This record gives sequence, C-alpha cells and structure tokens, in this order.
Amino acid sequence: MARWEPGARERLVLAAVDLFTELGYDATTVAQIAERAGVTKSTFFRHFPDKRELLAAGQEALSQLLTEGIAEAPANATPLEAVAAGLERASTAMGPMNRELAPRLQAAIAANSELQARDALKSVGLAEAMSNALRARAVPEATAHLAAELGVLAFKQGYAQWLQAQPDAALASYALAALEDLRAATQSLT
Repeated sequence: MARWEPGARERLVLAAVDLFTELGYDATTVAQIAERAGVTKSTFFRHFPDKRELLAAGQEALSQLLTEGIAEAPANATPLEAVAAGLERASTAMGPMNRELAPRLQAAIAANSELQARDALKSVGLAEAMSNALRARAVPEATAHLAAELGVLAFKQGYAQWLQAQPDAALASYALAALEDLRAATQSLT
C-alpha cells in the first residue's frame, strides 16, 4: 500500500465516488475507500473526518477563490460585477477531473438523502462566503445576500451547462453567461 505518494486526497475522493456509485453511500466504508485509494485508514482520517466530508472536499477552496475574486474586483464594480469576478476566479480552478467526476458525484448525491442535505449546505456555505466578501466591500446586507445567491445559482447553472459542452470549453464563460441571464431575469421582477 502506497503510504506517502502524493495525491492521496484526490485519490480518496475518486475512490469514494466510485464506491458510492458501485455500492451505495451507506454500504461504503472508510476502510474500503482507503483500500481503493491505496492508502491507510489513518491517511484517510488525516484528510477527512468522515466519509461525508469527502463530497465537500473542494468547498473551502471554492469559497476562497470566490471571495478572492470578489475582493479583487475593481473598487467601482457593482455587486454583480464583483460576483462575476469571483465566478471567473473560481471557474479557473475547474478542470478535466471536475468534469469527469461530476456525473458520478451527482448520481451518488441523488441516491442518498444525507448527501443531498450535505450538498444543500455546501450551497449555503458558498453563498455566505460571497455575501461576507461583498459586505466587506461595503455592500448593504440585503444586496450582498441577493447578489451572493444569484452567484451560487449562476455557478450551478453554468457548471451544469459546462458539463454538456465541448471538453475544451471554459467554465467561466458558462457561469458568467448564467449570471447575466439571471441579472436580466431580475429586471422583469419590477
């Protein structure tokens, strides 16, 4: 068993998603995930507190990228322009592994209510991170919250469209187009 090979975290995520798809989430054990990934159980626990957290593996990094993009947007950017900067920054981190993993991950989530709840919490966490970043730019709370929610929805819609696009397509263009569609849709609310 390879104990110190690099990429253990990624291998654990891939192994878990494959096993969740093959056996179901409830029937999959930490020991099986570790074995499939070629690591020890203690290595698993160095990376994740439990198997549920495997599916949120990239949430912290995604939140960080979104907030960095928002923080670095020009000072005169509107709240949605700042969100667009966050989406663009976060989208650059998504690559072929995300595209390959997404259908299996979505199937595992769809088959388990606990994972569905965890996925919903991930969206809440992303919205909170963006809302906090917008408030740090002196955006009023209600506006920051609405812009952040639109950002999460745009990211989800753009991500779904990106998965159906050509393999060399960039996620950013889909996320930004989804945000623009949502912005236009809000105009019809008044």
